[in-house]
Formats: sequence, structure tokens, C-alpha cells
Amino acid sequence: MIRSIVFILIIALLISPSITGQNPDLDQLVKGLQLKYNRLSSLTADFTQIYTGRGEKSRRESGHVFLKKPGKMRWDYLEPEKKLFVSDGKTIYEYVDSEKYATKSSVRESDDFRTPFMFLLGRGNLRGEFKLIEFSQESPVKAGNKVLRMVPKRNQDFREIIIEIIPETLQISRFSLIEDDGDRSDFLFSNIRENVPASAGQFTFKPPTGVEVREND
Repeated sequence: MIRSIVFILIIALLISPSITGQNPDLDQLVKGLQLKYNRLSSLTADFTQIYTGRGEKSRRESGHVFLKKPGKMRWDYLEPEKKLFVSDGKTIYEYVDSEKYATKSSVRESDDFRTPFMFLLGRGNLRGEFKLIEFSQESPVKAGNKVLRMVPKRNQDFREIIIEIIPETLQISRFSLIEDDGDRSDFLFSNIRENVPASAGQFTFKPPTGVEVREND
């Protein structure tokens, strides 16, 4: 089934001294980013996901993602094989088209790597969750974009997050998750659309005929 990592970026109200008051441009960017995603009701985009593990050949997948408040998400993987990851905000289902079963788990118990993307829909304040936010030394995929490096306060199964931001729109065009062991997942976004209408049915899993639903232990 689809590979899992960990974490939901839920956030507090405190401001960390390591990320404020030292760089006005950085502070303004973080404030603008937080304000923008607090105001969004939904977001859709095409994505390419690249997983790079130690000593492994990179794996690339692509598809379409739909995020909607409160806590709803749908990831349709189209290439190289069809997969579905969908949540109504309480329950998560994962299904690979070639399999004969789907897995079901609670959002609170899930350690799937896609759950952090809900911060894009304003789940709290970035400053409360990260002990360090700084401009990254990584070059942007597209010239002119800004790249931030964020290190979490609490122990997580990831070491840091890298996000690439389009300054004019504050849209996130790249989201990179780096694990403690150095494994990395990069998500590249295109054709981003905001506040797109959606029905509840788009975030409800309906098992195909003959597909068994199993509890994820």
C-alpha cells in the first residue's frame, strides 16, 4: 500500500524567538503565508511526487490533489499506477487500483505523509510548531521563488520541511519532507486553483465491487 511516514502539523499561538525579529523580509513572508492559507477554503493542484531514499533509485508519481476545509483531502494518483488517498476529516482510506483491498484508519492515528498538507488550509500558526524558520540554502526550482527551511519543535519522524513559495501569489509550488534518516519526499505543484467548490461526496470513499476494506493496524 501507499508508504506512510508521520505527522499532522497542528500549531500553537506562541512566537519562537529564533524566527522573529531577526529578518524583516522573512517575518513578512511567514506572516503573509499564514494569513493567506488561513483564508483559503479549498485548494486543488496537479502534483508530481519524487521519493528519494538512501541507496535507492528515485521514484516518481503524479496525479491530482484536492484539499478542503475542514480537514478533507483527496489524492488521485494517476501515474505510474492508479492510487487513491481520501479523507473526510475523520477517517482516511488508502486504495491501490491493482489491489483487492483498501485500508481504513483514523486521522488522529494516521502517520501518513500527506496529512501535513492540511496546514495549507490554515490549521494553526506556523510559528508555534517550528523552532526554526529560515531562508533555505537550496536553490528554487523556478528562479525568483523563495525557499524556506522549517525545523519542528517537537520530536517527529521528519527532520525538516522545505517549501518553495511564489512571492507574487504566496502559492506553494514545492513541499519537501526530509526524514531523520535522510530519506526525502518532494511534491511539485502546478495548475494551482484556490477556493474551488466541492461536494462532500468527493471526499467519501466508495469501495469498488469486490474490494475489501481493512482496518489499518
